[in-house]
Amino acid sequence: MIVAALLLGALALWGASRLTWFAEFRDGGVRGTVLYRETGEQRVTALVPLALLALAGVAGVVATGGWARRVLGVVLALAGAAAVWAGVAGIRFGGYADGLPVLQMLLGRGLAVLGGLLVAAGGLAAVKGAGRAARLGAKYAAPATRKKVRDPDAELWEALSDGEDPTDVKGRHSE
Repeated sequence: MIVAALLLGALALWGASRLTWFAEFRDGGVRGTVLYRETGEQRVTALVPLALLALAGVAGVVATGGWARRVLGVVLALAGAAAVWAGVAGIRFGGYADGLPVLQMLLGRGLAVLGGLLVAAGGLAAVKGAGRAARLGAKYAAPATRKKVRDPDAELWEALSDGEDPTDVKGRHSE
């Protein structure tokens, strides 16, 4: 769920950066009145970096655990809040001239808000589930941090992994 929210949030932020966020008619001199447009990336330069941060957050959430995942989750939640703020700051719902791409302007801002909410939700879920979710490489943790295995076959493989000879009866468990 965390990974899906971050991926969808990154996609929404990237999509919002490609849409028109601002448009107006300007005097083009000899050309007459021309339509001037600014994309989300031109208007709010943080959209693409926030999308990239969400993508990097996917790898970070998968690779970390414990307090590192909590810190990453807080950073992602703050990034999501920044994206929501970027989407709602300066929005207006009326007073547009005829012929402007109003739907695209509102859709771009809406995508930024949606992306920000998804990234923030993914970050908060990472904070909440930091202790429960498995992290990358947990299987290869130091022997003191692993649980004792009760399966005799698994104990043999674990002994081999630890560099011991499982066939050496004298060196093994003297119980």
